[in-house]
Amino acid sequence: MTPELDEGHTKQILERLVGFDTQNPPGREIECAHYILKHLLDMGCRAECIDVGEGRTNAAGIFENGPGPTFAFNTHIDVVPAGDGWASDPFRLRQDGGNLYGRGSCDAKGPLTAMLEAMRMLIATRNSWSGTLLGVFVADEEVGSIGAREYVKSADAVDFCAVGEPTSCTTVTAHKGSVRPIVRVHGKSAHSGMPDLGVNAILKSAPLLNRIVEEHERVKAKTHNLVGHASLTVVRAKGGVADNVVPEFCDFVLDRRMVPGEDEEQVLRDLTTLVEQAAADAGTSAEIIGFNPTTGPATETSADHPIVAAAQNACHHHNGAPTPLTGFQGGCDLVHFRKLGAAGVVIGAGSLTVAHQPNEFVPVDELMRSVLIYRDLAQAMLSNGKSPHI
Repeated sequence: MTPELDEGHTKQILERLVGFDTQNPPGREIECAHYILKHLLDMGCRAECIDVGEGRTNAAGIFENGPGPTFAFNTHIDVVPAGDGWASDPFRLRQDGGNLYGRGSCDAKGPLTAMLEAMRMLIATRNSWSGTLLGVFVADEEVGSIGAREYVKSADAVDFCAVGEPTSCTTVTAHKGSVRPIVRVHGKSAHSGMPDLGVNAILKSAPLLNRIVEEHERVKAKTHNLVGHASLTVVRAKGGVADNVVPEFCDFVLDRRMVPGEDEEQVLRDLTTLVEQAAADAGTSAEIIGFNPTTGPATETSADHPIVAAAQNACHHHNGAPTPLTGFQGGCDLVHFRKLGAAGVVIGAGSLTVAHQPNEFVPVDELMRSVLIYRDLAQAMLSNGKSPHI
């Protein structure tokens, strides 16, 4: 007997997930991960929580159902800081009309809820498919993807994956990547009343900024039909220690966005060359002193891969109309599952335009449709690419 979609039960799960404060930083996914673990165990999975740092925890479950491929559901437990401007408590799910409001309601505790429900339905109808079903729910996607990076280090191969992010129940097959170098321009301190005795690191940074502008225009030529063009910009700057001291250094955080097909190592070499040339222009020294964490490189799944066809079919069926393939301007953990051999897509309820904003919400109808989309996608890939809608 096919289990029915239960809207009340689904909302209850999302309410509990939103109620866990997993703002990142600092993250602290551990309590929420143990709540997820209980669901995985209750539905018959072999499951465990995996610590990846102090208070940072993944929850992973596996259900083996005979020979066949391995299909993974993946999304993240952490959320961005709530910030100000909310009409209600961001950690208390609130329904207003057809929308459910709360931090993480669409990014990504809504997709997490829908994946748990899809897994429950799949396990209840296990006679209709064969293979291995995974649920991998990770820490730290919003900052540096510690959870996904640690998981893939020791995980077995995965054939297919669905990554849960807000896509308005459409199929995303590509996302950008990023690196964020910290560049230090050196000078020499002196009394600001006698600036000629020193070397002002802030003023010496002008050639660096000019070269960043030029490099941005150069890398814009690297384009991708789904995610747009590559980019380079400055996102932070810090220099000086006092109002009466010539600054001896100035630090900049750069953000280099990569498109699928770019080589990360080549990007790093290009950035190193840029800094060296800027230092020569300024007649001083400069260097990359470190990197801020990011989700990782860019990736894409070929539009002609069977999982893309299955995802498009499921989205079309449950949305009631064809939906276009799209890409993410930002990153997500799909790139890390590619290291396990997985071909994957990104799908989820809610819009990226309200994620990371105050009064984040997920439409109830999209949340419920996403459960069925996930179910049908997994069943198709665990049934030799066949489902009732293909």
